[in-house]
Amino acid sequence: MGRLFGTDGVRGLANRDVTAELALDLSVAAAHVLGDTGAFEGHRPLAVVGRDSRASGEFLQAAVVAGLASAGVDVVLVGVLPTPGVAYLTDVLGADIGVMLSASHNPMPDNGIKFFSRGGHKLDDAIEDAIEQRLDEPWDRPTGADVGRVRLDLEAGVRYEDHLLGTLPHRLDGLSIVVDCANGAASSIAADVYTRAGASVTTIHAEPDGLNINEGCGSTHLDDLIAAVRAHGADAGIAHDGDADRCLAVDADGNVVDGDHILAIIAMAMSRRGELAGNTVVATVMANLGFMIAMRKAGIAVVETGVGDRYVLEAMRAGGFVLGGEQSGHVVMSEFATTGDGILTALHMLAEVAESGQTLGELAARITKLPQVLINVKGVDRQALDGSAAVLDAVAEAEAELGEDGRVLLRPSGTEPVIRVMVEAATHDQAQSIADRLAAVVSASLAVG
Repeated sequence: MGRLFGTDGVRGLANRDVTAELALDLSVAAAHVLGDTGAFEGHRPLAVVGRDSRASGEFLQAAVVAGLASAGVDVVLVGVLPTPGVAYLTDVLGADIGVMLSASHNPMPDNGIKFFSRGGHKLDDAIEDAIEQRLDEPWDRPTGADVGRVRLDLEAGVRYEDHLLGTLPHRLDGLSIVVDCANGAASSIAADVYTRAGASVTTIHAEPDGLNINEGCGSTHLDDLIAAVRAHGADAGIAHDGDADRCLAVDADGNVVDGDHILAIIAMAMSRRGELAGNTVVATVMANLGFMIAMRKAGIAVVETGVGDRYVLEAMRAGGFVLGGEQSGHVVMSEFATTGDGILTALHMLAEVAESGQTLGELAARITKLPQVLINVKGVDRQALDGSAAVLDAVAEAEAELGEDGRVLLRPSGTEPVIRVMVEAATHDQAQSIADRLAAVVSASLAVG
């Protein structure tokens, strides 16, 4: 059996892979492990629990609450709220555990469970492994007044909104924006936050019904946002994913502004204001070479990490850096958040548009990106990737062909059962050709069964 936790918690098909029984058992094990680390010492333990808008989040939330309360942990329910909102509230409420039920950008049938420790930080691998090892172990159950109590915090969303607005370096007055909420966790607060920041706001896909999250909308499906920005003559469009821990953007002409562009815009703004610690930004190995070149020209150093915002966070903490992110739109601003926050990111990107007097398209044009092709190869043995001579030979041949004008990256996904083949090259046709060739080799060499 493989490791239960991926790069971003436990994730899979709800009620098949991620079941009520698993949610309950994980919550009990998390309570025991975090209790053993001394998190509960001297006080009654407290947890914050939130979810995105998926229908399955309703029964999974009930299971998580049952597990925590049965283990003697008091629970504060904050309802449908972005993942970074749950992390923030875990910190400000002094909670020992935070739990977010979400599969982020994945399709509606999926769901996931993310844990936060005291302070709103994602768990490190060792603690996740300890939780997994203690699943289904015998334990002494509290009784009477020692069982956990459960309450609903109706002001949680407003408290999170106030925090976001308190971080703004410049108001958004005069900007008109369209926001795609992916029928997810952003639907309840995004319009209010951007409006309070001074923008004129039009929302789309902000009517979640439990079944329509991420369905043809949000940060993985930008067509509707592009059309709406053009139709409304807006200055920009913002697309969130299901749990609003990321954002992508669209400029006034409908051009996509991805995570590399957004990270660069914010990095250069912070560097100009003297707020970028070490004049350094943290990015993953998936960052486009064009991003690296733009940062070098701006005098900003780049530290590279593996894919996943948890690894970006680890590098930021280790180096004392305050900004990092991913091409997918996860951006971490550690002065204000312990994890990626899509609304926070968009606010700061739009603040630079408003303050600089330049359009979003003009700011994004500072980064000239190399064509990049990403292919997800399914039905392969992910464990055999590193030991395949055929794959290694194919990669070496591709790298020799690209030289200094491109690169190749093969890696197993941390959230899906696929191997990602990424190629950057001087032209899109070359990148596509090499990526297709590599994907075929991976598929043939590592085929399951």
